Amino acid sequence: MDIPYTSAEHPETRLYNGKLGIWLFLASEVLLFGAFFSTYILLRVGAGGDWPVQAELLNIPLATVNTVILISSSVTMVMAWASLKLERFDRFVLFFAATIALALAFLVIKGFEYAAEFSHHRYPRTNTFLGIYFTMTGLHGVHILAGVAVNGYHLATARRWYRDDPERLANRIEIAGLYWHFVDLVWIFLFPVLYLI
Repeated sequence: MDIPYTSAEHPETRLYNGKLGIWLFLASEVLLFGAFFSTYILLRVGAGGDWPVQAELLNIPLATVNTVILISSSVTMVMAWASLKLERFDRFVLFFAATIALALAFLVIKGFEYAAEFSHHRYPRTNTFLGIYFTMTGLHGVHILAGVAVNGYHLATARRWYRDDPERLANRIEIAGLYWHFVDLVWIFLFPVLYLI
């Protein structure tokens, strides 16, 4: 039995089911991260002049490199989807694998960043700022890891999907891309808020 509207648009919503589902999921994710950002702002404003200077605690150059990596991964994700729409499966594989590789590079760099913090005996319990920093970047890292797992599955099964139903594969990659762009957008907010301001 095939689920309807996995490739074609639903007549009521003008979206295929997966796209509607991912938008609803991302709305809940906005609430989750919005709660963390709101908490951070309230705690920071309430602390007054008692707030630690992030530049003394965090590695801004590494975070900048990670920002460039994530923005690049958004570009490769779009290129992967566009390659499917242009019926260039070989290019899709190249761009999609690059997206996964860039995500893994981000996680490796974040691991080095965490290791440096721990080597200086800076832990979530050290102060409120580091507690928020590790919580928010850790949650973001879990989202990246989930994206890598989903994208890895899509890459492993893509040839079969492309042979059987190329439009459905393109829809799956579009859904994964929407999630991935959301994860990147969260980092675009995390980077200045936690590292620069």
